[in-house]
Amino acid sequence: MSFRTKRVLFITPFYMLFEFFLLKYIGLFVGGLNDIYLLLITILIGLNHFLPMLFEARKSRRVTRILTTLDGVWMWASVMFFFDLIAIYSIGSFIALSMTVNVLLLSIVPILGVYSYWRAHKLVVHEKTLIFTNLERDINIAHLSDVHFGSVRHRKIISDIKDKLNTLDCELAIISGDLADGSSVVEEDDFMAFKDVKMPVIFTPGNHDYYPGIENVIKACKKAGIIVLNNESVEFECLNIYGRSYSIEDTGIPEVDKSSIRPGMLNIINYHVPYHWDWFSDLGFDIQLSGHTHGGQFYPVVWFGNLMFGYNMGLFRNKSGGYLHVTTGVGSMDTPMRWGTDSEIVVLKLKKQ
Repeated sequence: MSFRTKRVLFITPFYMLFEFFLLKYIGLFVGGLNDIYLLLITILIGLNHFLPMLFEARKSRRVTRILTTLDGVWMWASVMFFFDLIAIYSIGSFIALSMTVNVLLLSIVPILGVYSYWRAHKLVVHEKTLIFTNLERDINIAHLSDVHFGSVRHRKIISDIKDKLNTLDCELAIISGDLADGSSVVEEDDFMAFKDVKMPVIFTPGNHDYYPGIENVIKACKKAGIIVLNNESVEFECLNIYGRSYSIEDTGIPEVDKSSIRPGMLNIINYHVPYHWDWFSDLGFDIQLSGHTHGGQFYPVVWFGNLMFGYNMGLFRNKSGGYLHVTTGVGSMDTPMRWGTDSEIVVLKLKKQ
């Protein structure tokens, strides 16, 4: 049983308790609901939270993917309704709110939900420029991460990425982990759309890639022609790219063989999490490519992400001239919603000074 599966099973009872009282307070706006009915609805929500996941771990099916998506959308809506209710009851403690006003305030959630669902599925391209003195010539890299192929975002997201990559003027694409999600099994042909990408694609595993079995993810990558860097390096033109894998069990500063640094070349480390940048930079890496954070994915989690991670999203440069780029990712974790962040592929324009 994967870490993700254990996490979902552990959280489900608490999630059901939260849902019961959330629905109870929402029901007060329509005169209240019978606790028996609330309990039945809560049980159905709880079952839909983990049962499809158990089936998806064996074989992915359209019906279980739809149920998992509905669960993800409702989880997001529950969080939004929770904050909405806090606002309604806080305002109501000072001034009396009519039923019409309460309904209008509650309707913000479904309206915002439609926008957030659309935003999560709209893949956009951003461009950023990095300047170097030790670069032989200008070169463009497509950087992406956190595809989260799984129950919520399945083969279509792989196809969408392929189509978008083929529109870009880039020589190389680098994926910084979490190509898979762990919410569904990964089969050998799942990433085959990458076979039609016109540029080489490099991938280094992140923590989620271990949940459906890292050997399954690597096998699917290799069949699709993706170059897997699992604690190893590869040279491409004037670039030396080292991929350092990351799993949830990794603690402390990761070991990196100093011989992986190539003097006279631009050295890039592909590392899923935006940690240890200063240490990697001191080793001799000119660029660190990371993801993992999703930028928080949606408000108010975006604010928490800014507090939790020193580098939540964007491009950063240190005093020695080294860069860290943290992408907000392509896919989404658990819930297919984005608000305040983009589903993005970033074109990094490496320029010779």
